[in-house]
Amino acid sequence: MWSVSFTRSLGLALIPLAVCCIAANVLLFFPNGYFIYAEEGNLTVYVWYFMGIAGGGIMMLLPAAVFVILPKYGDCCERESCVMCGSVLAALVGLAGAGYCFIISALALMDGPKCFTMLGWRYPFRNGGGRYLTETETWAICLQPISVVEWNVTIFSILLALSTLEAIICSVQAVNGLMVAVCRPCCYKQNYSLNP
Repeated sequence: MWSVSFTRSLGLALIPLAVCCIAANVLLFFPNGYFIYAEEGNLTVYVWYFMGIAGGGIMMLLPAAVFVILPKYGDCCERESCVMCGSVLAALVGLAGAGYCFIISALALMDGPKCFTMLGWRYPFRNGGGRYLTETETWAICLQPISVVEWNVTIFSILLALSTLEAIICSVQAVNGLMVAVCRPCCYKQNYSLNP
């Protein structure tokens, strides 16, 4: 049925998004390719929440796997309805993971990076309500790691975009699964005859 093949295509779309979330989160540990900042604990605290690895990555691979391996049952609507109910639950897990990734990434963007300034290691943009995002001339306050503001803004923005796409895909599947599971349109296809 079209709903199962559609669900599989959604699952296939989630896999590269999840892998990209994991890769983006890993990159946050290496500003400018250096691991020393992670070793010394001089990264923004939000990196350690693993929003891309856990939320947008691993939690997204579960619904992706469920969507891709959905069995085909042909004309058996009852079994397909049960399977689609399971896919709705998987979609809800995916929505939770995407939401976690989105919220943590948004908070990280609002606070800005932890960096070395003339006053030492601190969060120079934390109380600015995210105004630093449009005031690029203030980014020079961060002396180390070099270009850390650009690094964090770019990667957290990518995580925001990826988690938004993941949430859209999981929402579409939740609606699709509910329509099939609840409505079961093929169960009502019956042959009627004008002759008694």
